[in-house]
Amino acid sequence: MVSANREMAVYCFDTLVSHYNNEETPPPAFEEANHPLFVTWKKIVNGGEPRLRGCIGTLEARRLISGFKDYALTSALRDRRFPPIQAKELPFLQCTVSVLTDYEDAEDYLDWEVGKHGIIIEFTEPETNTKRNATYLPEVPAHEGWTKIEAIDSLVRKAGYNGVITEAVRRRIHLTRYQSTLFSMHYSEYLSYVKATRSVGPGINGTIKPAFA
Repeated sequence: MVSANREMAVYCFDTLVSHYNNEETPPPAFEEANHPLFVTWKKIVNGGEPRLRGCIGTLEARRLISGFKDYALTSALRDRRFPPIQAKELPFLQCTVSVLTDYEDAEDYLDWEVGKHGIIIEFTEPETNTKRNATYLPEVPAHEGWTKIEAIDSLVRKAGYNGVITEAVRRRIHLTRYQSTLFSMHYSEYLSYVKATRSVGPGINGTIKPAFA
């Protein structure tokens, strides 16, 4: 089984930096495989709590190399919840890559474990028969300190349902649980990696201009 690793996070930073420099992305240093994946960008300022700046991925299996390249940019520049990340924000960024595995149909909406499982919910609104779906990665409910029901109710809202969330609504949910591996890297760690593994280290001079071997 493929696990999220440092080289995947490096490749996402490489992709974003190369975008700002209008350059080709250096080749990745991890092996190809097929898996669902997510790329999450957070911003850390003055040692404070990391704040989400973008998170987009796919629940369908993708080739990892093209998938991480696509979603590194999509999550950084086209997450509709946030303005696009600018080059000047790079020194404050943390990138987390997630590789999703072990999809299972749950028996009901409570058949999963906080901190272990990511969850996908699918349901039909009782009033309009509108189909809704949404997902949380495994780390989200644990980070928020939610109970299972709090996580489910939050996810129902994320899916776009604005009605009253009753037990009857919850029981309409078809839940798929999954697991994931993840790896997080701060931009400073990315700089150290590049300096250690490539002939010329990156630098910042007005714009981000790393030099690659």
